[in-house]
Amino acid sequence: MKHDYPYIVSACLAGERCRYDGGSNLCPAVAELVRQGRAIPACPEMLGGLPCPRTPCEKSGGRILSKDGQDCTQAFHDGALAAMRLARAHGCRAAIVKSRSPSCGSGLIYDGTFSRRLVPGDGVWVSMLRAAGFALYTEESLPNDAETADIR
Repeated sequence: MKHDYPYIVSACLAGERCRYDGGSNLCPAVAELVRQGRAIPACPEMLGGLPCPRTPCEKSGGRILSKDGQDCTQAFHDGALAAMRLARAHGCRAAIVKSRSPSCGSGLIYDGTFSRRLVPGDGVWVSMLRAAGFALYTEESLPNDAETADIR
């Protein structure tokens, strides 16, 4: 599917070092969309004020908890709102998000036990994107125009 508006994308997929462990989840096709000006990167967790690196977090019920038991729900919510504002400011109506993340997971997320077990659900930001009617993709299911981006 070809979009005439930019994507909002998980910044880690664009190569930004914003993962909880200080790394990225570089997806060359997503990075190329950003380079071409066809995608806007955002990291809701960083936008919510969380540091990098940080203790890993998972969604447990309606809360986001760090592995050491800290409640990070407010930071995740605030960051998701900031990322939504950014998406709307740029006219985005589709997103490419990092699978399984407590912010960006779409359809499956980690279960909150830090055992790498997946359960049905969406991350905090993806829940907002879905409610706002955004077309949603992950690095594992890219839209056609991202798969054919001229990756250098």
